[in-house]
Amino acid sequence: MRCRKLMRGLAPAVALTALTALTALALGVAPTGATAGRPGAGAEAMAPAFRGWAFDTCLAPSADTMRRWTASDYQAVGVYYAGRGRACDRQPRLTSGWMRAVRGMGWKVLPVYVGSQAPCVNAKHKKDVRIGRHPWRQGTREGRDAVRKAKALGMQRRSPLYLDMEAYTYRKKKCGDITLAFVRAWDREVRRYGYVPGFYSSADSGVRHMETARRAGVRDLPAVMWFARWHTRPHLYRERVLRQDAWRPGRRIHQYAGNVKERHGGRTLMIDRNLVHAPTARIG
Repeated sequence: MRCRKLMRGLAPAVALTALTALTALALGVAPTGATAGRPGAGAEAMAPAFRGWAFDTCLAPSADTMRRWTASDYQAVGVYYAGRGRACDRQPRLTSGWMRAVRGMGWKVLPVYVGSQAPCVNAKHKKDVRIGRHPWRQGTREGRDAVRKAKALGMQRRSPLYLDMEAYTYRKKKCGDITLAFVRAWDREVRRYGYVPGFYSSADSGVRHMETARRAGVRDLPAVMWFARWHTRPHLYRERVLRQDAWRPGRRIHQYAGNVKERHGGRTLMIDRNLVHAPTARIG
Protein backbone atom coordinates (compact mmCIF):
# COMPACT_ATOMS: atom_id res chain seq x y z
CA MET A 1 0.00 0.00 0.00
CA ARG A 2 1.23 3.50 0.79
CA CYS A 3 4.55 4.95 1.90
CA ARG A 4 7.70 2.91 1.38
CA LYS A 5 5.70 -0.25 0.87
CA LEU A 6 6.85 -2.54 -1.91
CA MET A 7 4.03 -3.25 -4.39
CA ARG A 8 5.35 -5.52 -7.06
CA GLY A 9 3.15 -7.39 -9.45
CA LEU A 10 4.25 -10.96 -8.99
CA ALA A 11 4.38 -13.22 -12.00
CA PRO A 12 1.27 -15.40 -12.29
CA ALA A 13 1.72 -18.19 -9.82
CA VAL A 14 1.52 -21.86 -10.53
CA ALA A 15 -1.79 -23.13 -9.19
CA LEU A 16 -1.44 -24.71 -5.78
CA THR A 17 -2.38 -28.31 -5.23
CA ALA A 18 -5.81 -28.56 -3.62
CA LEU A 19 -5.51 -28.56 0.14
CA THR A 20 -6.63 -31.68 1.93
CA ALA A 21 -8.06 -31.91 5.41
CA LEU A 22 -4.64 -32.84 6.73
CA THR A 23 -3.12 -29.77 5.09
CA ALA A 24 -5.79 -27.62 6.67
CA LEU A 25 -4.72 -28.95 10.03
CA ALA A 26 -1.14 -27.93 9.31
CA LEU A 27 -2.32 -24.42 8.48
CA GLY A 28 -3.31 -23.84 12.08
CA VAL A 29 -6.09 -25.81 13.65
CA ALA A 30 -8.73 -23.68 15.30
CA PRO A 31 -9.46 -24.28 18.98
CA THR A 32 -12.17 -26.84 19.68
CA GLY A 33 -15.73 -25.57 19.22
CA ALA A 34 -14.83 -22.75 16.82
CA THR A 35 -17.20 -21.54 14.13
CA ALA A 36 -16.43 -21.52 10.43
CA GLY A 37 -16.90 -17.88 9.52
CA ARG A 38 -16.32 -18.48 5.81
CA PRO A 39 -16.55 -15.54 3.41
CA GLY A 40 -19.90 -15.19 1.72
CA ALA A 41 -21.68 -17.38 4.25
CA GLY A 42 -24.12 -14.57 5.07
CA ALA A 43 -23.99 -15.20 8.81
CA GLU A 44 -21.67 -12.30 9.53
CA ALA A 45 -23.23 -9.00 10.60
CA MET A 46 -21.39 -6.04 9.12
CA ALA A 47 -21.93 -2.39 8.37
CA PRO A 48 -23.77 -1.62 5.12
CA ALA A 49 -21.54 -1.66 2.06
CA PHE A 50 -20.33 1.65 0.65
CA ARG A 51 -19.80 1.89 -3.10
CA GLY A 52 -17.57 4.60 -4.50
CA TRP A 53 -14.02 5.97 -4.66
CA ALA A 54 -11.47 5.99 -1.85
CA PHE A 55 -7.88 7.04 -1.32
CA ASP A 56 -5.39 5.91 1.28
CA THR A 57 -2.25 7.70 2.39
CA CYS A 58 0.49 6.84 4.85
CA LEU A 59 -0.04 9.71 7.29
CA ALA A 60 -3.58 10.71 8.20
CA PRO A 61 -4.17 14.21 6.74
CA SER A 62 -5.26 17.13 8.88
CA ALA A 63 -8.96 17.74 9.35
CA ASP A 64 -8.57 20.92 7.32
CA THR A 65 -7.07 18.97 4.41
CA MET A 66 -9.89 16.44 4.62
CA ARG A 67 -12.37 19.31 4.49
CA ARG A 68 -10.68 20.72 1.39
CA TRP A 69 -10.63 17.29 -0.26
CA THR A 70 -14.41 17.08 -0.13
CA ALA A 71 -14.10 18.92 -3.46
CA SER A 72 -12.74 15.66 -4.96
CA ASP A 73 -14.65 12.61 -6.18
CA TYR A 74 -13.41 10.63 -3.19
CA GLN A 75 -15.86 9.79 -0.42
CA ALA A 76 -13.80 7.38 1.68
CA VAL A 77 -10.29 7.39 3.15
CA GLY A 78 -8.03 4.53 4.24
CA VAL A 79 -6.17 5.18 7.50
CA TYR A 80 -3.33 3.16 9.02
CA TYR A 81 -4.64 3.18 12.53
CA ALA A 82 -2.49 0.56 14.30
CA GLY A 83 -0.06 -2.36 14.01
CA ARG A 84 3.66 -2.83 14.58
CA GLY A 85 4.36 -2.94 10.84
CA ARG A 86 3.09 0.54 9.96
CA ALA A 87 5.45 2.65 7.87
CA CYS A 88 4.01 5.83 9.42
CA ASP A 89 3.99 4.66 13.01
CA ARG A 90 3.41 8.12 14.48
CA GLN A 91 -0.07 9.36 13.62
CA PRO A 92 -0.43 12.60 15.62
CA ARG A 93 -3.68 13.63 13.93
CA LEU A 94 -5.41 10.27 14.14
CA THR A 95 -7.61 10.56 17.23
CA SER A 96 -11.22 9.81 18.06
CA GLY A 97 -11.88 13.52 17.54
CA TRP A 98 -10.42 13.33 14.03
CA MET A 99 -12.61 10.32 13.26
CA ARG A 100 -15.75 12.14 14.36
CA ALA A 101 -14.71 15.28 12.47
CA VAL A 102 -14.23 13.51 9.13
CA ARG A 103 -17.42 11.53 9.63
CA GLY A 104 -19.21 14.86 10.08
CA MET A 105 -17.81 16.00 6.73
CA GLY A 106 -19.35 12.95 5.07
CA TRP A 107 -16.22 10.81 4.81
CA LYS A 108 -16.27 7.02 5.16
CA VAL A 109 -13.24 5.42 6.85
CA LEU A 110 -11.41 2.21 5.91
CA PRO A 111 -9.27 1.26 8.96
CA VAL A 112 -6.05 -0.60 8.11
CA TYR A 113 -4.04 -2.63 10.64
CA VAL A 114 -0.45 -3.32 9.57
CA GLY A 115 0.63 -6.12 11.84
CA SER A 116 3.29 -8.82 11.60
CA GLN A 117 4.26 -9.86 8.08
CA ALA A 118 4.87 -13.19 6.38
CA PRO A 119 8.24 -14.85 7.08
CA CYS A 120 8.88 -14.68 3.32
CA VAL A 121 7.73 -11.07 2.87
CA ASN A 122 9.29 -9.47 -0.21
CA ALA A 123 9.78 -5.93 1.11
CA LYS A 124 13.14 -5.53 2.87
CA HIS A 125 11.82 -2.89 5.25
CA LYS A 126 9.18 -5.35 6.55
CA LYS A 127 11.57 -8.18 7.41
CA ASP A 128 12.03 -6.93 10.97
CA VAL A 129 8.32 -7.46 11.75
CA ARG A 130 7.89 -11.02 10.52
CA ILE A 131 5.57 -13.58 12.11
CA GLY A 132 7.31 -15.71 14.71
CA ARG A 133 7.23 -19.40 15.58
CA HIS A 134 3.75 -19.37 17.09
CA PRO A 135 1.55 -17.85 14.38
CA TRP A 136 -1.80 -18.79 15.87
CA ARG A 137 -0.95 -17.31 19.25
CA GLN A 138 0.56 -14.22 17.64
CA GLY A 139 -2.39 -13.72 15.31
CA THR A 140 -4.79 -13.95 18.23
CA ARG A 141 -2.80 -11.41 20.22
CA GLU A 142 -2.62 -8.96 17.31
CA GLY A 143 -6.30 -9.42 16.50
CA ARG A 144 -7.10 -8.42 20.06
CA ASP A 145 -4.82 -5.40 19.70
CA ALA A 146 -6.55 -4.42 16.45
CA VAL A 147 -9.93 -4.39 18.21
CA ARG A 148 -8.63 -2.51 21.24
CA LYS A 149 -7.06 0.23 19.09
CA ALA A 150 -10.19 0.47 16.96
CA LYS A 151 -12.37 0.95 20.03
CA ALA A 152 -10.05 3.68 21.31
CA LEU A 153 -10.68 5.61 18.07
CA GLY A 154 -14.44 5.27 18.39
CA MET A 155 -14.98 2.44 15.90
CA GLN A 156 -17.95 0.34 16.91
CA ARG A 157 -18.86 -3.33 16.51
CA ARG A 158 -19.69 -4.44 12.94
CA SER A 159 -16.90 -2.20 11.66
CA PRO A 160 -14.41 -3.82 9.25
CA LEU A 161 -10.75 -3.93 10.26
CA TYR A 162 -8.43 -4.56 7.31
CA LEU A 163 -5.27 -6.61 7.94
CA ASP A 164 -2.44 -5.43 5.67
CA MET A 165 -0.22 -8.32 4.54
CA GLU A 166 2.42 -7.14 2.08
CA ALA A 167 3.43 -9.30 -0.90
CA TYR A 168 5.09 -12.60 0.06
CA THR A 169 6.21 -15.81 -1.64
CA TYR A 170 3.19 -17.82 -0.61
CA ARG A 171 4.21 -20.85 -2.70
CA LYS A 172 6.93 -21.60 -0.13
CA LYS A 173 4.91 -24.09 1.86
CA LYS A 174 6.25 -23.42 5.34
CA CYS A 175 5.90 -19.68 4.91
CA GLY A 176 2.43 -20.06 3.42
CA ASP A 177 1.29 -22.29 6.27
CA ILE A 178 2.59 -19.89 8.93
CA THR A 179 1.04 -16.86 7.27
CA LEU A 180 -2.33 -18.49 6.78
CA ALA A 181 -2.41 -19.65 10.40
CA PHE A 182 -1.66 -16.08 11.55
CA VAL A 183 -4.37 -14.60 9.32
CA ARG A 184 -6.97 -17.14 10.44
CA ALA A 185 -6.22 -16.54 14.11
CA TRP A 186 -6.39 -12.76 13.59
CA ASP A 187 -9.71 -13.14 11.78
CA ARG A 188 -11.14 -15.34 14.50
CA GLU A 189 -10.21 -12.94 17.29
CA VAL A 190 -11.57 -9.90 15.44
CA ARG A 191 -14.84 -11.75 14.84
CA ARG A 192 -15.01 -12.82 18.47
CA TYR A 193 -15.31 -9.17 19.48
CA GLY A 194 -18.01 -8.43 16.92
CA TYR A 195 -15.83 -6.73 14.28
CA VAL A 196 -15.43 -7.78 10.65
CA PRO A 197 -12.01 -9.07 9.50
CA GLY A 198 -10.87 -7.73 6.14
CA PHE A 199 -7.66 -8.50 4.26
CA TYR A 200 -5.38 -6.42 2.03
CA SER A 201 -2.60 -7.81 -0.15
CA SER A 202 -1.23 -8.05 -3.66
CA ALA A 203 -3.65 -9.84 -5.99
CA ASP A 204 -1.00 -12.32 -7.12
CA SER A 205 0.29 -12.96 -3.61
CA GLY A 206 -1.81 -12.89 -0.45
CA VAL A 207 -5.12 -12.60 -2.29
CA ARG A 208 -4.39 -15.60 -4.48
CA HIS A 209 -3.32 -17.46 -1.33
CA MET A 210 -6.61 -16.69 0.45
CA GLU A 211 -8.64 -17.66 -2.61
CA THR A 212 -6.85 -21.00 -2.84
CA ALA A 213 -7.65 -21.63 0.81
CA ARG A 214 -11.27 -20.60 0.29
CA ARG A 215 -11.70 -23.07 -2.57
CA ALA A 216 -10.26 -25.79 -0.32
CA GLY A 217 -12.85 -25.06 2.37
CA VAL A 218 -10.42 -23.62 4.94
CA ARG A 219 -12.25 -21.86 7.77
CA ASP A 220 -11.76 -18.47 9.44
CA LEU A 221 -10.88 -16.57 6.30
CA PRO A 222 -11.34 -12.81 5.84
CA ALA A 223 -14.85 -11.53 5.21
CA VAL A 224 -13.78 -8.67 2.91
CA MET A 225 -11.05 -8.72 0.25
CA TRP A 226 -8.98 -5.63 -0.66
CA PHE A 227 -6.80 -6.59 -3.60
CA ALA A 228 -3.98 -4.54 -5.08
CA ARG A 229 -3.50 -4.72 -8.82
CA TRP A 230 -1.94 -1.54 -10.12
CA HIS A 231 -1.63 -0.16 -13.66
CA THR A 232 -5.07 -1.34 -14.69
CA ARG A 233 -8.57 0.03 -14.94
CA PRO A 234 -10.53 0.01 -11.68
CA HIS A 235 -12.81 -3.00 -11.37
CA LEU A 236 -14.34 -5.00 -8.58
CA TYR A 237 -15.65 -8.25 -10.05
CA ARG A 238 -13.27 -9.00 -12.91
CA GLU A 239 -10.15 -9.82 -10.87
CA ARG A 240 -8.68 -12.94 -12.47
CA VAL A 241 -7.47 -14.64 -9.28
CA LEU A 242 -10.91 -14.49 -7.63
CA ARG A 243 -13.88 -16.53 -8.71
CA GLN A 244 -17.00 -14.59 -9.52
CA ASP A 245 -18.84 -15.96 -6.48
CA ALA A 246 -16.04 -15.12 -4.02
CA TRP A 247 -16.27 -12.19 -1.61
CA ARG A 248 -19.47 -10.72 -2.93
CA PRO A 249 -21.70 -8.83 -2.87
CA GLY A 250 -20.30 -5.77 -1.15
CA ARG A 251 -17.06 -7.40 0.02
CA ARG A 252 -14.39 -6.17 -2.37
CA ILE A 253 -11.99 -3.25 -2.79
CA HIS A 254 -9.65 -2.77 -5.74
CA GLN A 255 -6.52 -0.70 -5.24
CA TYR A 256 -5.75 0.11 -8.86
CA ALA A 257 -3.03 2.80 -8.63
CA GLY A 258 -0.42 3.83 -6.10
CA ASN A 259 2.07 6.52 -5.17
CA VAL A 260 0.32 9.19 -7.21
CA LYS A 261 0.05 12.88 -6.37
CA GLU A 262 -3.33 14.60 -6.37
CA ARG A 263 -4.32 18.12 -5.49
CA HIS A 264 -7.76 19.19 -4.33
CA GLY A 265 -8.86 22.34 -2.54
CA GLY A 266 -5.32 23.68 -2.65
CA ARG A 267 -3.79 20.67 -0.84
CA THR A 268 -1.58 18.00 -2.42
CA LEU A 269 -1.29 14.44 -1.11
CA MET A 270 0.59 11.31 -2.22
CA ILE A 271 -2.08 8.62 -2.35
CA ASP A 272 -3.20 5.22 -3.56
CA ARG A 273 -6.49 5.03 -5.46
CA ASN A 274 -9.24 2.53 -4.73
CA LEU A 275 -12.64 1.48 -6.01
CA VAL A 276 -14.78 0.27 -3.13
CA HIS A 277 -17.85 -1.91 -2.66
CA ALA A 278 -17.37 -2.90 0.94
CA PRO A 279 -18.25 -1.94 4.53
CA THR A 280 -16.62 1.03 6.24
CA ALA A 281 -16.11 1.87 9.90
CA ARG A 282 -19.05 2.65 12.16
CA ILE A 283 -17.83 5.66 14.12
CA GLY A 284 -19.46 6.52 17.43
